[in-house]
Amino acid sequence: MEYLQEQYRKQIVPLLMKDLGIPNPMAVPKLVKIVLNCGMGEAQTDKKVLEKMTAQLAVITGQKPQVTRAKRAISTFKLRAGDAIGLKVTLRGRRMYIFLTKLIGIALPRVRDFRGVPVDGFDGHGNYTIAIREQTIFPELEYSLVDKIRGFEITCVTNAQTDEYGKRLLTLLGMPFAKE
Repeated sequence: MEYLQEQYRKQIVPLLMKDLGIPNPMAVPKLVKIVLNCGMGEAQTDKKVLEKMTAQLAVITGQKPQVTRAKRAISTFKLRAGDAIGLKVTLRGRRMYIFLTKLIGIALPRVRDFRGVPVDGFDGHGNYTIAIREQTIFPELEYSLVDKIRGFEITCVTNAQTDEYGKRLLTLLGMPFAKE
C-alpha cells in the first residue's frame, strides 16, 4: 500500500522539478496531511450520533476521530460553547497515502455518475477540499454500521504556494479532476 508514497519520491518529484522549474527537490510541493471533517448539528439532541459516526470514520480512516466542539454560543441554533458538534480526523504519513490511494482508486469511482472531482475546490494556497455526500462509497464500511447517510469534507493540505502547483501535484498523485 505504500506504492503511492514510493511513486511520489521516485517519479513525481523529478517530474515536478522539471515541469515547475524547481532546482531543489526539497522545494517541490508535497502533500502534508489529509483532514476529514464531519459536522453534525444533530449531535446536540442525540449523543449516540457521535458514537456511531466515530465508529464509521474509524473504519474508513483507520484512526480514531477527534470530537470538535463549538467555540461560542449561538442562541438561534440552541448551541452552547463547548457542545460537541462534529468530528475530524487528521491523517499524515503512511496512513495519509493509504487513504488517498483508497479514495482515488476505490471510493470515488463508486460515486454514481462520477465524471471527476470539481476543479473549483482549491482555496488559493494550493489546498484542495472535496465534499463526499455519503459515507457508503467506502467498501470497508459495513451497512450494519450505517444508521443514516451522512457526508463529510476531505481536505488535501499541500505546501504548494499556488493552486496551479497544488493541482499539478494532485493530478500526478492520481486525483481525477473533471474536464473544464
